[in-house]
Amino acid sequence: QVQLVESGGGLVQAGESLRLSCAASGSIFSINGMGWYRQAPGKQRELVAAITGGGSTNYADSVKCRFTISRDNAKNTAYLQMNSLKPEDTAVYYCNAEVFYDSGYDNFWGQGTRVTVSS
Repeated sequence: QVQLVESGGGLVQAGESLRLSCAASGSIFSINGMGWYRQAPGKQRELVAAITGGGSTNYADSVKCRFTISRDNAKNTAYLQMNSLKPEDTAVYYCNAEVFYDSGYDNFWGQGTRVTVSS
Protein backbone atom coordinates (compact mmCIF):
# COMPACT_ATOMS: atom_id res chain seq x y z
CA GLN A 1 0.00 0.00 0.00
CA VAL A 2 0.91 3.67 -0.13
CA GLN A 3 0.97 6.13 2.75
CA LEU A 4 1.31 9.89 2.75
CA VAL A 5 2.55 11.49 5.95
CA GLU A 6 2.43 15.25 6.46
CA SER A 7 4.53 17.13 8.97
CA GLY A 8 5.52 20.67 9.81
CA GLY A 9 2.28 22.18 11.02
CA GLY A 10 2.03 24.20 14.18
CA LEU A 11 1.04 27.45 15.84
CA VAL A 12 2.62 30.64 14.55
CA GLN A 13 1.93 34.36 14.63
CA ALA A 14 0.77 36.34 11.64
CA GLY A 15 3.66 37.20 9.34
CA GLU A 16 5.72 34.16 10.25
CA SER A 17 6.57 31.15 8.10
CA LEU A 18 6.11 27.40 8.14
CA ARG A 19 7.28 24.62 5.87
CA LEU A 20 5.10 21.58 5.42
CA SER A 21 6.39 18.24 4.18
CA CYS A 22 4.54 15.30 2.66
CA ALA A 23 6.42 12.03 2.39
CA ALA A 24 5.01 9.15 0.36
CA SER A 25 6.04 5.61 1.16
CA GLY A 26 5.16 2.11 0.02
CA SER A 27 5.51 0.13 -3.16
CA ILE A 28 5.68 3.23 -5.36
CA PHE A 29 6.71 3.15 -8.99
CA SER A 30 6.23 6.86 -9.64
CA ILE A 31 4.16 9.84 -8.55
CA ASN A 32 2.37 12.08 -10.99
CA GLY A 33 0.74 15.19 -9.57
CA MET A 34 1.01 16.22 -5.94
CA GLY A 35 -1.02 18.84 -4.19
CA TRP A 36 -1.75 20.58 -0.94
CA TYR A 37 -5.32 21.19 0.16
CA ARG A 38 -6.70 22.79 3.28
CA GLN A 39 -9.90 22.71 5.22
CA ALA A 40 -10.82 25.41 7.69
CA PRO A 41 -13.53 24.88 10.33
CA GLY A 42 -16.97 25.00 8.75
CA LYS A 43 -15.58 25.25 5.23
CA GLN A 44 -15.04 22.89 2.33
CA ARG A 45 -11.65 21.49 1.50
CA GLU A 46 -9.91 23.68 -1.08
CA LEU A 47 -6.87 23.38 -3.29
CA VAL A 48 -3.94 25.47 -2.08
CA ALA A 49 -1.19 24.49 -4.51
CA ALA A 50 -0.37 21.71 -6.94
CA ILE A 51 2.69 20.53 -8.82
CA THR A 52 2.85 18.16 -11.77
CA GLY A 53 5.37 15.42 -12.30
CA GLY A 54 7.20 17.78 -14.62
CA GLY A 55 7.31 20.57 -12.06
CA SER A 56 4.57 22.88 -13.31
CA THR A 57 2.75 24.60 -10.47
CA ASN A 58 -0.50 26.36 -9.80
CA TYR A 59 -1.79 28.17 -6.75
CA ALA A 60 -4.99 29.41 -5.23
CA ASP A 61 -5.25 33.17 -5.67
CA SER A 62 -5.29 33.65 -1.91
CA VAL A 63 -1.78 32.21 -1.49
CA LYS A 64 -0.01 33.38 -4.65
CA CYS A 65 3.29 35.12 -3.94
CA ARG A 66 3.25 33.83 -0.35
CA PHE A 67 3.32 30.03 -0.71
CA THR A 68 5.65 27.88 -2.78
CA ILE A 69 5.13 24.22 -3.60
CA SER A 70 8.07 22.03 -4.54
CA ARG A 71 8.95 18.36 -4.70
CA ASP A 72 11.89 16.01 -4.43
CA ASN A 73 11.13 13.09 -6.70
CA ALA A 74 14.03 11.03 -5.38
CA LYS A 75 12.48 11.21 -1.92
CA ASN A 76 8.83 11.01 -3.03
CA THR A 77 8.28 14.15 -1.00
CA ALA A 78 6.41 17.38 -1.58
CA TYR A 79 6.87 20.60 0.33
CA LEU A 80 4.83 23.72 0.93
CA GLN A 81 6.76 26.78 2.02
CA MET A 82 4.32 29.21 3.58
CA ASN A 83 5.48 32.78 4.16
CA SER A 84 3.69 35.85 5.47
CA LEU A 85 1.06 33.68 7.09
CA LYS A 86 -2.30 35.21 7.88
CA PRO A 87 -4.99 34.17 10.37
CA GLU A 88 -7.17 33.14 7.42
CA ASP A 89 -4.57 30.50 6.54
CA THR A 90 -5.57 28.61 9.67
CA ALA A 91 -6.73 25.15 8.62
CA VAL A 92 -5.85 21.49 8.48
CA TYR A 93 -3.56 20.99 5.51
CA TYR A 94 -3.76 17.75 3.54
CA CYS A 95 -1.39 16.29 1.00
CA ASN A 96 -2.65 14.50 -2.08
CA ALA A 97 -0.72 12.43 -4.61
CA GLU A 98 -1.48 10.53 -7.80
CA VAL A 99 0.57 7.38 -7.40
CA PHE A 100 1.54 4.50 -9.66
CA TYR A 101 2.23 1.60 -7.32
CA ASP A 102 2.40 -2.17 -7.34
CA SER A 103 -1.40 -2.56 -7.33
CA GLY A 104 -2.12 0.02 -9.99
CA TYR A 105 -2.87 3.74 -9.94
CA ASP A 106 -4.75 5.69 -7.31
CA ASN A 107 -5.19 8.99 -5.57
CA PHE A 108 -3.96 9.05 -1.96
CA TRP A 109 -4.46 11.47 0.92
CA GLY A 110 -2.47 12.11 4.05
CA GLN A 111 -3.95 12.42 7.51
CA GLY A 112 -3.49 16.18 7.64
CA THR A 113 -1.39 18.58 9.65
CA ARG A 114 -2.89 21.52 11.52
CA VAL A 115 -1.73 25.07 10.93
CA THR A 116 -2.90 27.79 13.30
CA VAL A 117 -2.01 31.42 12.69
CA SER A 118 -2.70 33.86 15.49
CA SER A 119 -3.21 37.56 14.93
